[in-house]
Amino acid sequence: MNIKIRLILMNFLQFAVWGAYLTSMGTFLATAGFGSIIGWFYAIQGIVSIFMPALIGIVADRWIPAQRLLGICHLIAGALMVMAGIYGNAENIDITVLFALYAFSVAFFMPTLALSNSVAFNALTKCGLDTIKDFPPIRIFGTIGFICTMWVVDLCGFQASGNQFIVSGALSIVLALYAQTLPACPVKEKNAGGNSSLAQALGLDAFKLFKDYRMAIFFIFSMLLGISLQITNGYANPFITSFGRLPEYADTFGAQHANILISLSQISETCCILLIPFFLGRFGIKKVMMIAMFAWVLRFGLFGAGNPGPGVWMFILSCVVYGVAFDFFNVSGALYVDKNTDGGIRSSAQGLFMVMTNGLGATIGTLSAQAIVNHYVYNVPPMEQLAGWRTCWYIFAAYALVVLVLFTICFKNQK
Repeated sequence: MNIKIRLILMNFLQFAVWGAYLTSMGTFLATAGFGSIIGWFYAIQGIVSIFMPALIGIVADRWIPAQRLLGICHLIAGALMVMAGIYGNAENIDITVLFALYAFSVAFFMPTLALSNSVAFNALTKCGLDTIKDFPPIRIFGTIGFICTMWVVDLCGFQASGNQFIVSGALSIVLALYAQTLPACPVKEKNAGGNSSLAQALGLDAFKLFKDYRMAIFFIFSMLLGISLQITNGYANPFITSFGRLPEYADTFGAQHANILISLSQISETCCILLIPFFLGRFGIKKVMMIAMFAWVLRFGLFGAGNPGPGVWMFILSCVVYGVAFDFFNVSGALYVDKNTDGGIRSSAQGLFMVMTNGLGATIGTLSAQAIVNHYVYNVPPMEQLAGWRTCWYIFAAYALVVLVLFTICFKNQK
């Protein structure tokens, strides 16, 4: 089978696993009476990403080929997620048990985001293909997989139930089996002379990238921008669904099918990925990152101003710019890291990028967002909650604008 087709299937399944619950989990938790701790369920993805992707990346670089480890991680994550889904459908839910099953599942899922990149980059390089030109069209199908499971969960009525976890876990197990058929990734040969440093022996070579000023600034701002990543995943669905309590919006499509409306964001991703080779080649990483940051400002600001009725066009426009906000940061960032590291630390470097974005950044972002949303939304009377939601989105937009200004000043132009 053509290597591109094989990688397309891998990416489709990789992100279909995530799409099954990432945007609708907040509504499930709010419906079950746990709306005030939505942030913790998204923050745990960031907490485990602080150390798990780096550790798993080290193992992939030195001991277990990345494609094998990808399968092992998905098998463990999938089994635990199915268990979380079954338990989440029980009548009396102990939130501690549900959270524990979910947390251990994502602890093994989050490293697979970096591992799948390493597997793809390695396979393309071995075939003599250009990762910057050939990877984005492959990565598109990951977004398509994400959209497909979003729609399945919405149309099957799983947005407010634990069935979304079961769908995710089942797909993860399928990918665990498929990963064993992917092209082999190399591991480092043992140092015959035995003179390697402790950092080299542990596979921590990627951290030396912080010695380069531009790479250090890049990773720091990756963390700051990563703060924005999970905010809409956690709160966009509960926000849009909340309009259903108002008579003038109760029958609108958005209030009834928030997941499908939000999926326009992922549809936008599929188009914006194709723009990455042109923009990176024409403008370079700094301007591409600046465009992504400005898109985050628009993403949040339009959410604050819109509604699922006459103002639905602002929700739609917010979803359109999300493609630029996400792809120009995540995909371009992964490519930038790949081009600035050698093969021996590639998996570790991708793991480090994950630590800064989906680890430190996402953890800080979701817990901060939870505090803001709880203050302005869940701790006020129902009639004041809509105004509180708008205040929250404007606060998030202001933060993204500050990051943009600082990045423009601090990150130096380069080839």
